Amino acid sequence: MQTASKKVVTGWAMYDWANSVYNLVITTTFFPAYYAAVTGLKNFPDGISFLGRNFVNTELKDYVLAFGFLVVAVLSPILSSIADYKGNKKNFMRFFCYMGAASCSLMYFFDREHVFLGLICFMMAGIGFYGSQVFYNSYLPEIAADEDQDRISAKGYTFGYIGSVLMQMIGFGLVILMPDNPLPLKITFLLVGVWWVCFAQITFRALPISSKQERKERKNVFTNGFKELKIVWNQLKHMPVLKRFLTAFFFYSMGVQTVMLVAIDFGIKELKLPDIKLIITAVIIQIVAIAGAILMSRLSAKFGNVRVLIFTVLLWIGVCIAGYFITTEMHFYIIASLVGLVMGGIQSLSRSTYSRFMPATKDTASFFSFYDVTEKMAIVIGLFTFGFIEGVSSIRESILSLVVFFLLGFIWLVLTAMKQKTTLPVTS
Repeated sequence: MQTASKKVVTGWAMYDWANSVYNLVITTTFFPAYYAAVTGLKNFPDGISFLGRNFVNTELKDYVLAFGFLVVAVLSPILSSIADYKGNKKNFMRFFCYMGAASCSLMYFFDREHVFLGLICFMMAGIGFYGSQVFYNSYLPEIAADEDQDRISAKGYTFGYIGSVLMQMIGFGLVILMPDNPLPLKITFLLVGVWWVCFAQITFRALPISSKQERKERKNVFTNGFKELKIVWNQLKHMPVLKRFLTAFFFYSMGVQTVMLVAIDFGIKELKLPDIKLIITAVIIQIVAIAGAILMSRLSAKFGNVRVLIFTVLLWIGVCIAGYFITTEMHFYIIASLVGLVMGGIQSLSRSTYSRFMPATKDTASFFSFYDVTEKMAIVIGLFTFGFIEGVSSIRESILSLVVFFLLGFIWLVLTAMKQKTTLPVTS
């Protein structure tokens, strides 16, 4: 196949620009900072009471977010099946986009008296974000030729980092104008929703709709998605390289996604960093991540995707070990820069590697549904483990425990590389 026109490719990448503000502003900076201020020991000295038990504030947040990911994992195959049946993935991508954006904006009303409103909106925004990603990712092999997928995948992440940094700077400016005031953070929640919806329109106008000939007849679209996951699983049994890669992806995603979701919590609780410094840290991570995504794409062209992923996972192991020992603000900035370098690269490269290892098929939604379910279940386990260990010990021990997941991912990547040599030309 030929790569789609520049207009379509750019339109596809613009969705990263639109929705990445959720990842940066909501999950990694402004919401964690605001949540910590509202739910800290000053307001809740005995922890937050829920279901008859008092929870550490960040522990409860991890559990709520993990539940949201579990919902996404369950919904993904159903939604992919419905989207294929209707022949219009774009409508379902649009629905989750609007749900996520609205949830972000409703966080404006989150305060000490409405903690659970904030947590529910936080969870629903995550469902909207990751639910739309199922359909967004499945467009990649449809609009990009095999040799262009690494480049176009990296382009999407690069757009996302640039857009999210711009939104971050807007929020940062509001904080500077109104220091020691919760209003700038609340206004930023509102703006994130508006940004997400508005820029997503570029994507919705550019992406194609499946032709009637390509739409599939389904007797039961609600169960067919799970049947297709089973079909994908049965195919994987005969695809040893892809099976090993997905196993590696499952394990190292437990670590990668958890670090990205809790890094700012570590800075707040262990180093007592103020909001402004946390925002600066998040901007550093995103700027470095732009370079990381481009660097990993170029390195993969020279050394192969799997080899570069092995190296990246080793860096992640170093990040977790170093994170356990850091005690100063400068150490945190150094580690944050390293996280940014490997964050963008491993996400972009994982997506394009999976796309290249996939068999030739028009049923890309089912294969990417399997990919997304794998990632979401990994995040559920990672976040639950992190929250549980923090609840019984401390957040430092939680960070160190993630090394186990990365080590397992590393082992399976090595096995992938070994199998790849015996079954595939060394081109990826």
